[in-house]
Amino acid sequence: MLRHFRASVVILVLMTTLLGLAYPIAMVGVAGAAFPSQARGSLVEKDGKVIGSSLIGQSFTGETYFHGRPSATTDTDPSDSTKTVAAPYNAANSMGSNLGPTSKALVDRVKEDADRLGKGVPVELVTTSGSGLDPHLSPAAASWQVARVAKARGVPEAQVQALVAQHTEGRMYGLLGEPRVNVLQLNLALDALPKR
Repeated sequence: MLRHFRASVVILVLMTTLLGLAYPIAMVGVAGAAFPSQARGSLVEKDGKVIGSSLIGQSFTGETYFHGRPSATTDTDPSDSTKTVAAPYNAANSMGSNLGPTSKALVDRVKEDADRLGKGVPVELVTTSGSGLDPHLSPAAASWQVARVAKARGVPEAQVQALVAQHTEGRMYGLLGEPRVNVLQLNLALDALPKR
């Protein structure tokens, strides 16, 4: 019996060392060497300063910027740790909303957002994503905002629409997913336009 127990302990220690330490450390090293940008979080820099990640949405509210999807992420209420407060694009608390299609609070919020944004607003500009951190919009949702952004910046709509087209990413490998526009990258391209 002792022999079986000893063999079990040896296998446990060996597998824990191999699969719990050596393999993860090797994969981190390979990922860092093969995909250095992605391994560091796909960080986006401007003027040498990290301003975000291309994988996590950010809150853009000004008229001169494209707006992403609403975020349902929350954080602990600083005044009462038993409650939560809205914290858009909180990467430490990635989640969607628990509100279902029959929730009056959800219906009221979506209706209020749709009324504020105007007629014909794409559904993704009033509904949250499953993670609450989605950094992308469909090309249609970005194009819907072109007139507002162009007017606020005082540039021709055609120039802003061309930026949307330039920043539209196709399907992965030509098959997977849908065409999409990274809102942060598009807004950085807007900021790089010559000042008028």
